[in-house]
Amino acid sequence: AVMEPALWTEVQDEVYDALEPTIRTVRNEKTFTVTYQEPLAEYWSNLRRFRQMLLVGTGDESWMQEALEHVRDSIAGPGIYTAYDVWSRGQQVNIVLAPAGQEAAELRSHLGSINRTLDQQYREWAVNRMYLTGRDSALADTLMQQGRFQLMVPNVYQWRVQDSLYLFRNDNPDPSELIRQIAVTWRSPIPADYQPEDILEWRSDVAAAYNEPQDVDLSDADAGPIEFRGRSAYQIQAEWRNPPELNWPAAGPILTRAVLCPSQNRMYLVDSWLYAPGKEKYEYMIQLQTILDSFRCGPS
Repeated sequence: AVMEPALWTEVQDEVYDALEPTIRTVRNEKTFTVTYQEPLAEYWSNLRRFRQMLLVGTGDESWMQEALEHVRDSIAGPGIYTAYDVWSRGQQVNIVLAPAGQEAAELRSHLGSINRTLDQQYREWAVNRMYLTGRDSALADTLMQQGRFQLMVPNVYQWRVQDSLYLFRNDNPDPSELIRQIAVTWRSPIPADYQPEDILEWRSDVAAAYNEPQDVDLSDADAGPIEFRGRSAYQIQAEWRNPPELNWPAAGPILTRAVLCPSQNRMYLVDSWLYAPGKEKYEYMIQLQTILDSFRCGPS
């Protein structure tokens, strides 16, 4: 975030609130970290190479003019503009152009859209990075033939089947540092009535097939019904922990969905969990959510 020091002093709390929202993983984790840099100060030549930049000024400043020269669209007065590859390759610069004396008000009017833009860009980056090895479309076809459902996982995922339980796992490069796992199973016929505790009990049965024993901590859970591709579903986001009798602590987030598929008379459990000690987890949560969103069942 680049602007004159007096302006930063005035708006910094609002910028932090808008651009550093938190999500719950095993703690409240910031989705982004904002670093302020005074333009043309001591470390400017290095910090201006950040991949994501936010510049706020009147357009008279030399550093604003350098960025505005890279704007592809026509500049028609105050507003928000985007420039690329200004000071480094692959860089994206969001520019808030404001009338003199109105920089704070102009910035405030755009903070919400800036956050949505940054988040969308990051999500696209995280998904593209996950599928860098390619989408395993052949596996998706196999799953439809064998299990009558589909899931689109990256080629690096390993999978196995235990009766009607399908397990997909990526523990590269080292399972002590990073594990992402998804499970899919179902019950038929669709239960006439089911409660969140029934889903958690079902999930506990499935977790017995994981290599890591897991208890679910619901103290900060986010749960409720959702509509998933026109289907009724129930989603639970919570935290798993190792049972206390084990000698080594481990924990991570879970994202679990119970999805109804009336054409098959099945209720599916689509469960995912993450183990990433000492790492920021937002990227991996986006990736797990994307894989869960790729779930398909029924004739469509």
